[in-house]
Amino acid sequence: MSEPKLEVPAELRELAEKTIDQAEKAFGMFFDAANRSITSIPNPGTEMSKQALSLTQQNIKAAFEHARKLVHATDLQEAMRIQSEFLKSQFTNAGEHMRQITGNVMSAARDSAKDKF
Repeated sequence: MSEPKLEVPAELRELAEKTIDQAEKAFGMFFDAANRSITSIPNPGTEMSKQALSLTQQNIKAAFEHARKLVHATDLQEAMRIQSEFLKSQFTNAGEHMRQITGNVMSAARDSAKDKF
């Protein structure tokens, strides 16, 4: 027995795509402003702040790409496959992000300890 098709009107899919585009544009403007703000006030945490913002930006971008894929899903099985792939990639990315952040924190701690001795 085959999965029933998702009967989503084309107008609704178009509206969803436009909404995603608008939200992505708004987040892009936010990230641009945040990047300018971080670089305009240098401090010891600037590099870690830049990295945290970059990782957040990557996560948001992945979420928008995921939403675009879901908008075009034609049945529940495809939607579940898309969701499963997204979750797997997010778990993988989260692990990599944690390794990067931990490495940077450890490096900053070593550098700080060198300066004191």
